[in-house]
Amino acid sequence: MSTAVIYWSGTGNTEAMAKAVAEGAKAESFYVSDFTGSISDYDALAFGCPAMGDEQLEEAEFEPFFERIENELSGKRVLLFGSYDWGTGDWMRAWEGRVKNDGAELIDEGYITNLDANETELGELRELGKKLAGV
Repeated sequence: MSTAVIYWSGTGNTEAMAKAVAEGAKAESFYVSDFTGSISDYDALAFGCPAMGDEQLEEAEFEPFFERIENELSGKRVLLFGSYDWGTGDWMRAWEGRVKNDGAELIDEGYITNLDANETELGELRELGKKLAGV
């Protein structure tokens, strides 16, 4: 199964999460602005973005990218993850709803951590990467 991990990270927290997912999935990870491939080339995708502002996806790079590819998610296996420093996780629940409405198969609830992921959480993300990729 062809899998990609695509993320945005401002402080490195979500990047560490992306690397754990990619390790578990045996997949390559891409910073969102470095992804030059096509979503159609992948069966499974993991997307990572922290909560920003009023619990929303990062607006300058990640949100425009995600809006562009949403119409390509139908039938894809998808994992969502990200970190936050405040709020209640509304950004993740809204993001899950978008992905479901796009016709994607969420393999689990969106995975969120408060600030940086600890070793236990990184282990859980590796396991989710395996589940995503069917490894």
